[in-house]
Amino acid sequence: MQKNMQMLKSKTLLEHKFSLRMKRKYMIFLFIRAIIILSFISFIGFTYYTYGLGQNLSQEEITPLVISSNVHIFYYPWYKSEIFDGRYGHWNHRMLPNWKVKYERVQPPHKPPDDIGSNFYPKLGPYSSSDPKVLNKHMEQIKYSGAGVLAVSWYPPNLELENEEPVDNIMLKILDSAQNKSLQVTFHIEPFKNRSGENIVKVIKYIIDTYGSHKAFYRTLYNGKLLPLYYLYDSYQISSFEWSKALSHEGQFSLRNSKYDGIFLGLLARQDHMNHLAASNFDGFYTYFAIDGFEYGSTFRNWALISAEAKKLKLIFIPSIGPGYVDTRIRPWNDRNTRKRSNGQYYRAAFLAALEVKPKFLSITSFNEWHEGTQIEPAVPKTFGNYRYEDYLPRSEDFYLRLTQSFVKEFIQQLNNSRQIG
Repeated sequence: MQKNMQMLKSKTLLEHKFSLRMKRKYMIFLFIRAIIILSFISFIGFTYYTYGLGQNLSQEEITPLVISSNVHIFYYPWYKSEIFDGRYGHWNHRMLPNWKVKYERVQPPHKPPDDIGSNFYPKLGPYSSSDPKVLNKHMEQIKYSGAGVLAVSWYPPNLELENEEPVDNIMLKILDSAQNKSLQVTFHIEPFKNRSGENIVKVIKYIIDTYGSHKAFYRTLYNGKLLPLYYLYDSYQISSFEWSKALSHEGQFSLRNSKYDGIFLGLLARQDHMNHLAASNFDGFYTYFAIDGFEYGSTFRNWALISAEAKKLKLIFIPSIGPGYVDTRIRPWNDRNTRKRSNGQYYRAAFLAALEVKPKFLSITSFNEWHEGTQIEPAVPKTFGNYRYEDYLPRSEDFYLRLTQSFVKEFIQQLNNSRQIG
């Protein structure tokens, strides 16, 4: 009897040990299965977010150290993708002929998605400017850079120049998306068909009547008035007589002292454009080009003289800075104007030159002008055939967003110091 009891106890103990082993094995099985499932989810997530559209910056990243509505960044909404729009737009940019060569063989356009009209390749791939996910990502990145205002490249509806994409149809999307990220939008008005003093008045009235009530529409204080601000590209192409019709207080179609009044900024490229701007009754000017030495206005060493002249004429001077320049994927003959980024050193030199003249506003060329390689939008390494796109290595994909943020911080500090002294 006692022997039977011992055998029973031994059997029970063995069963208990066996049960523990099975439980351990089962727990290990569950653990391994969990790892496999998580790895699979991560793989699916990576596949789904190949171009980063679903990736959200962490709370620390999306909260900028600073943000300033005195910092304006040029933004281009002209891109189209086959997936979203049914065709590519601008990514398939053609090779532009050299205007100095009379008979040059016409080059075929680029063929996205791998072959695009840019020396860099965007992290988001050849995206659509109309895609809400893209817009949301862009606004998140711009806010992170510290720039508070998008200067959106814009054509009036039905007045686009040949081969240009209509953009007015997505302006409300841009304004809404900007508002969601506490950003503001102003208009960078491109040359359009039949541009004249009378027609610029019609265009400004259209902008105000259509978009002026939107919460993201940018206005700033100027001479005691809260006014919208406009950039007018290639303003020197129109005579000062025509501009004066709209911008002079005595002009035939004057916008002044009306609900359509604003701050109108022309482009200063050559030195003689200063007189043209003053005679046209512009309120100020910007330099746009991110190419030191390309034109008088874009040459850093000239900015002190330009600033002094602007003060004499009571004009606002907004220097434009950029991280570099390269456009040989659309202008293969223009390599002499390439400006290497040098891991941010070129951008830094431009910023310091701008800081020297103590401007009230600063403009950045650009967030996403990919054709001319001035973008601060994240880019990634990529190879297509024998061609290797440029990238930001050894810096990170978002290096120029971070660098811009540091510039904005310094710029705001200078503005605050100027106000304290004043």
